[in-house]
Amino acid sequence: MLDTYARKHVQPAVDKTADCLLKKGWTANGVTKTAFAIGFSSGLFIYLGHPILALVALWLSGFLDVVDGTMARKTKPSPWGTLLDISFDRLVEISVILGLAFRFPDSMWALLLLSASIIVAMTIFLTVGALSEKQGVKSFYYQAGLAERTEGFILFTLMIALSSYLTVITLLFVAIQIFTIVQRMAEAKRILS
Repeated sequence: MLDTYARKHVQPAVDKTADCLLKKGWTANGVTKTAFAIGFSSGLFIYLGHPILALVALWLSGFLDVVDGTMARKTKPSPWGTLLDISFDRLVEISVILGLAFRFPDSMWALLLLSASIIVAMTIFLTVGALSEKQGVKSFYYQAGLAERTEGFILFTLMIALSSYLTVITLLFVAIQIFTIVQRMAEAKRILS
């Protein structure tokens, strides 16, 4: 939801960063790989008990994840870049979930439910994107919903920063994911029927 409605407020900073990196010779795929490496490290920082470093890595990778798409649109987007971007986003999420699960094993069952809900939500998202003839700003149809990337980052932040409430926050995340799954299925039925 925030990705869809708040993008216009952060886009000027994203554009400025994208232009700066392009002038320095960076490619969109290079930024995607850098964002992945930084974001993936957040799971390790969680596991090692460094929540502040984990949060900095997570949000820096998220910002760069927005910048890489803008860079691609300013140059030449590629299907390979889209695949890298979507795959690396999921790997960063997996890293955070695994870091939390190994650091806080009592919450592992809730984190497993969260992983399952993310798999279902992304399956619907990607399938609708592949089957839909609609195009958006991105290189595929972007199906909005209550839980988009920014909401996920906010919930991951709460899970990392307020680890004593990890199970409750994780179950809230699962509930938001399930709501998003229902939203996307309803829209998919309308689009694809």
